[in-house]
Amino acid sequence: MHFATKTAIACCLIVVGTGTSSALAANTGGAAFTTPAAPAAPAKPRVHLFPVTSRSPSLSYRGPVFVRTATGEVIPFVAAAAPTPAPAGGASAVGTAASLTGGAAAGSPSPVTTSLFPPAGTSSASGPTVRPQLLVPGTTARYVDGLAAAPIEAPAAVQQIIWAGNELIGLPYIYGGGHGSFIDHGYDCSGTVSFALHAAHLLATPEDSSEFEGYGKAGIGRWVAIFGNAGHAYMTVAGLRLDTSSADDPSNQQGPRWRPLRPGNPGFVVRHPPGL
Repeated sequence: MHFATKTAIACCLIVVGTGTSSALAANTGGAAFTTPAAPAAPAKPRVHLFPVTSRSPSLSYRGPVFVRTATGEVIPFVAAAAPTPAPAGGASAVGTAASLTGGAAAGSPSPVTTSLFPPAGTSSASGPTVRPQLLVPGTTARYVDGLAAAPIEAPAAVQQIIWAGNELIGLPYIYGGGHGSFIDHGYDCSGTVSFALHAAHLLATPEDSSEFEGYGKAGIGRWVAIFGNAGHAYMTVAGLRLDTSSADDPSNQQGPRWRPLRPGNPGFVVRHPPGL
C-alpha cells in the first residue's frame, strides 16, 4: 500500500507537469517554453588607427575623385591639364579658409574641371587660398595633383583639417608665421598645424611646437596624430602628413604641404584631438 501511494503521487506530478508545459506551449504559439537567450552585446564602433609611418614615399592614386560644391553637393571632379588663368588684375582667390567660412569651389551637376595647384616652384604670399574641397571614397586621404582629398567616410572635422591644409600649399615657410594671427602670408611648422586644427574648431589660439606636446590626448588618434617637440611639429591625417619640413619627401619642396609618411617619428611626443 505504501508503494502504491508513492506511485500515485508520482503519476500526479507527471500529469501536473505535462499540463503546465502544454499550457505554456499554447501561450507561445505551440512551441515548448524555453528560457530566452541573452541579448547580444552591441557591436563596438570600428576604430581607425591609421599608420603614421611608411617605408614607401609613393603618394600615387588612380581612383575616383569628387568635389563638394558650395551647395554641399558631391559630384565627380576632373583636374585640368594646365592651371586656370588668374582673375583680372592678377589677384588670387583668398580668404579666411574655406573650412571656416563654408566656402567651396563652385560646382554644377556635371563633372568639374579645374586646376588644383600652381605650377611647381611657384608660391603665393597673399595668404591662404580657397581650393576645391576634394573627396575620395573610403577612409584614407589621398594625394591628388598636389592637394589632399579627404575620405568621404571621415568625420566632418577630419575633412575640414584636410581642406584647410590645402589652403596653405604654395605659401612660404616663415618662422613665427601663423602665430600672430591664423591668417598670414607664410607659416612655420606649428603655425601650419594650428591653422588646420583651428579650421575644424579644435584650437582657439595658435600654439608653438612645445605646446603641442601637451595638446589634446596622448597617443595616436583614430584619424589624427600630432607630433611635437621643442623644435618642430607636424601632423598626419587619415594617412597623409602635413609638414613644412621636406624630411623623407622626395619632392624636397619647402613650406606647408602634404607629404609622404616618414619611416619613423623618433624624438616626438604624439598627441591627438579628443574623439579623433
